[in-house]
Amino acid sequence: MPDAHDVRRIALSLPDTTEKTAWSMPTFRVAGKMFATLPEDETSLAVRCPKEERDELVLAEPGKFWIAGHEAQFAWVRARLAALEDEDELRAILADSWRQAAPSRLLDAHPELGLPAGG
Repeated sequence: MPDAHDVRRIALSLPDTTEKTAWSMPTFRVAGKMFATLPEDETSLAVRCPKEERDELVLAEPGKFWIAGHEAQFAWVRARLAALEDEDELRAILADSWRQAAPSRLLDAHPELGLPAGG
């Protein structure tokens, strides 16, 4: 089961990623743009996710994904770290969120991160 240390390690391994504390929690940014946070005492992960996909995720796996009330109007989703299958799933979630926040120069420089897992 992935934990906050795994989130931090994987997020910081993505190109041009930094960690910054905001709202009293760790946040991860690519080129200054936030793509992940560790809320709920670092027991969950919040990531960027298009609203259509987010709603499908929550309906398909409500034990794993949910939408925090104050984030409902934004394209973000929460995932319970304890519910994630393994580190590969965590890496795929983080990389997908990173791609949504990364500038095109980074996407162009790192094509291996430009496609969803299995794509």
